[in-house]
Amino acid sequence: MHEDELAIHDDVVTALIAAQFPQWSHLPVRRVASSGTVNAIFRIGDGLAARFPLRGTDPELTRADLIREARAAAELARHATVATPLPVALGEPGPGYPLPFSVQTWLAGTVATEADPGGSFQVARDLGGLVGGGRAAGTGGRTFDGDNRGGDLQAHDEWVETCLGHSTGLLDVTRLRALWRRYRDLPREAPDVMTHGDLIPGNILLDGGRLVGVLDGGGFGPADPALDVIAGWHLLDAGPRAAFRAALGCDDLEWERSKAWAFEQSLGAVWYYDRTNPAMSAMGRRTLQRILDDETAA
Repeated sequence: MHEDELAIHDDVVTALIAAQFPQWSHLPVRRVASSGTVNAIFRIGDGLAARFPLRGTDPELTRADLIREARAAAELARHATVATPLPVALGEPGPGYPLPFSVQTWLAGTVATEADPGGSFQVARDLGGLVGGGRAAGTGGRTFDGDNRGGDLQAHDEWVETCLGHSTGLLDVTRLRALWRRYRDLPREAPDVMTHGDLIPGNILLDGGRLVGVLDGGGFGPADPALDVIAGWHLLDAGPRAAFRAALGCDDLEWERSKAWAFEQSLGAVWYYDRTNPAMSAMGRRTLQRILDDETAA
């Protein structure tokens, strides 16, 4: 998927885990099929998951990121209304793999990419509870300090233009460019709240028609309150999406800004993963279509 992607071999992972965590050496280690784009996931026995960063970078920077993500995930777990993985251990580079890696608890459930909840009002209400629970955590005076989604929409102009340039033949670039010109100028009025930051189908676990878990909590932190509202565009059809909005009490500005963040993420997913990760590219297409349908209906 990435030019700097590392080759991560199953036998190397098994050896690293056995060497560094002998208490688990008797457990089977098996790769988990995933549409994820940041980590390769390996299940350890029934209760644990090892996450190996896919992109080559400085080991010390990776270690700092993993420590920060573990703290964020633990904070999310204290406030989430559903289960979320808990950090367990930090692994070190070793023969065949040059970076630190993390180990966390395994959660049962069906990923939403495999069980589309688009028509579910129950999942819409559950998502509203999840986002609301995160917001209730309070930022403790912290504010957004990243360069990803969740801050200034206009800071993403260059990326959006890059995406549009790569999307000729894939999407209606003219219409999408016109939408971004409007979205980028939406004002920011509401203060930061605590957000998960990446509520896409691949991070949502379902069981029995309910939301039962949320994955990838390492980005939990302060950001635009509209950021987590992207869940409505990524996961829900029009009726349930309206119920999700009602559960959160989104005003018109927050709702439009959520559309803008979903647009920015989805536009990149379509072309970047067009040939390497069909599930992510398809997610982007579906979300953009929901946004376009909503614009048409307005």
